[in-house]
Parts: sequence; C-alpha cells; structure tokens
Amino acid sequence: MTIAYWTVLVAAILPIVFAGVAKAGGERFSNRAPREWLENQAGWRRRAHWAQQNSYEAFAPFAAGVIIAHQLDATQSTINALALSFVALRIIYGICYIGDWHLLRSLCWVGGFLCVIGLFIAAA
Repeated sequence: MTIAYWTVLVAAILPIVFAGVAKAGGERFSNRAPREWLENQAGWRRRAHWAQQNSYEAFAPFAAGVIIAHQLDATQSTINALALSFVALRIIYGICYIGDWHLLRSLCWVGGFLCVIGLFIAAA
C-alpha cells in the first residue's frame, strides 16, 4: 500500500479525534444524545465539534483525489507529497480551529483544498 493510501486512513480518523477532543472532560456528557450535547457546547469544545464536521466534509474529495490519481497513474511521489501535505494541513487546521486562530485556520483550509485540486491535476 502506498503512503498516500495510508493518509486516506489517517484523514478518515481525524474527525473521530476531533470528536474525542470535543467530548473530553465535558460535564454531563450523554452518549444517548451526543449530537445534541455537542451542539449545546461553547468555546473550544464547540469549535472542536465544528472541526470534526469540516473534516468529514473534506474527506470525500480528498479520498477521491488519491484514488483517481492512483488509477490514472500520476507520479507516485507527487501523490504522496500532496496527500501528506493535505493531512498535515488538516491537523494544523483542527488545532487552529480549536484554538480560535481563524486566519491561520483559513489558510490551512485553502492549502488543503489546493492539495485536493493538485491530486486531480496530477491525474490529468
């Protein structure tokens, strides 16, 4: 399996990590209605939840880009570099979201999106 394929697994796990951060140490967390509980949080817990949601949204285009780039025989080193960059930027994105560093968060989001576009261009 290539490095890029492994990054797809990491990207799939990131939302779960952010959900765990959102729930960590929370008072009266109820697993009977976790979505309701998360929506009622404030501050860094709420931002961690939002990072989780955005990570789910970013996953599908990224995974598709990696798979398509592989299927169309793009250069493996390019696929790996873009995939690793995407995951690194998404990790920093989540940290910035939780920390409320909105400008850096937005730059990381754009960088990650450019990695996805790069995967499709590499496949062309």
